[in-house]
Amino acid sequence: MSIKKHVKLGLSALALSVSLNSVAAEDPIKVGILHSLSGTMAISESTLKDTMLMLIEKQNAEGGILGRQLEPVVVDPASNWPLFAEKARELLAKEKVDVIFGNWTSVSRKSVLPVVEELNGLLFYPVQYEGEESSENVFYTGAAPNQQAIPAVDYLMNEIGVERWVLAGTDYVYPRTTNKILETYLKDAGVSADDIMINYTPFGHSNWQSIVSDIKKFGSTGKKTAVVSTINGDANVPFYRELANQGIDAADIPVVAFSVGEQELSGIDTGPLVGHLAAWNYFMSVDSDANYDFIDAWVEHTGKEDAVTNDPMEAHYIGFNMYVEAVKKAGTTDVEAVKDAIIGVAVPNLTGGYATMMPNHHITKPVLIGEIQDNGQFSVVWETPSTVAGDAWSDFLPGSKDLISDWRKPMKCGNFNVVTGSCGGKAEVASN
Repeated sequence: MSIKKHVKLGLSALALSVSLNSVAAEDPIKVGILHSLSGTMAISESTLKDTMLMLIEKQNAEGGILGRQLEPVVVDPASNWPLFAEKARELLAKEKVDVIFGNWTSVSRKSVLPVVEELNGLLFYPVQYEGEESSENVFYTGAAPNQQAIPAVDYLMNEIGVERWVLAGTDYVYPRTTNKILETYLKDAGVSADDIMINYTPFGHSNWQSIVSDIKKFGSTGKKTAVVSTINGDANVPFYRELANQGIDAADIPVVAFSVGEQELSGIDTGPLVGHLAAWNYFMSVDSDANYDFIDAWVEHTGKEDAVTNDPMEAHYIGFNMYVEAVKKAGTTDVEAVKDAIIGVAVPNLTGGYATMMPNHHITKPVLIGEIQDNGQFSVVWETPSTVAGDAWSDFLPGSKDLISDWRKPMKCGNFNVVTGSCGGKAEVASN
């Protein structure tokens, strides 16, 4: 073959390579959005779907990531826990998404977990949860118990003088595990078993008369009593209403909730709730420039002047921006590269500080206690002096207190036992 033909073939191969690279560079980054748009959880999760669409739209207007536009792929798992797994598989295997943002309840996350691990996907989970889990494929941007439940109990105990405790929750994994942690924590603090009342009700529970009567009786012994509520979803409305019906207000028996935010209060009569509390890592009422900018963007995106923001929305804001920075840092959307790049990434939160992704795939967050106002907003009455790093494994459960999680090389283990010096090898080992 002549030198001339060699040169022409070389130039042709180079041109083909450039052309293929150009096409690859223009391929969109596909972002899976896995939130219920129908069913019992739609009231909460639809907002998170819209939050993601707003964030993607803004990022695309700024040029995308690495010169590539982002393409949202929205599915509806319809508040059906097994369907979450099917839809996650559809996103990863069929749609070939680069990342998933989604889930609300822990049971839906646990349904999705084996799928994202099997197919090596990335899931950003934006809601407070019970801990006791650390997966290489999941980034937990909501609060762990030490970033919400434990500080809330400390506030009630130290600032209000609570001595008797009602642990009331919806009957599923998040409330049961959180209350198991809180029960141990309270007993370690010297609280008698007789001063702890635990109650569970199904999703959508509406007849609270007898339970509230029991709470009223429990709180009538002369000791200051509070309710720590992991009641989820629309069951909260009749619960608070029944408290008011039986003459129990926040001055008598305060309720601190972990699943009641601005979205849940929107459009309902907040009169019976005024003075009760919620523990979150963000409130819409926070005074910061970043928050005001976010609220303005949300109002513009929804076209509703009365649109509200809430804590899980901020968690998606943080998680999305962490993903953007990790892809930029890695120079690729390759899953393994993003996993390595994201640890240590810090982005602004909406309270005026920064959130950092820790080696255990949890983030740093401030903890805020807010008092419900008659306009459906929260007045912040207490906050931690600095951010708190999320614990994957609780210090207050026997099966967890010796475990740490570190997804950096060379450890790369979600449940390393510091006593035995060995890795358990699974995302979950403690019984929930």
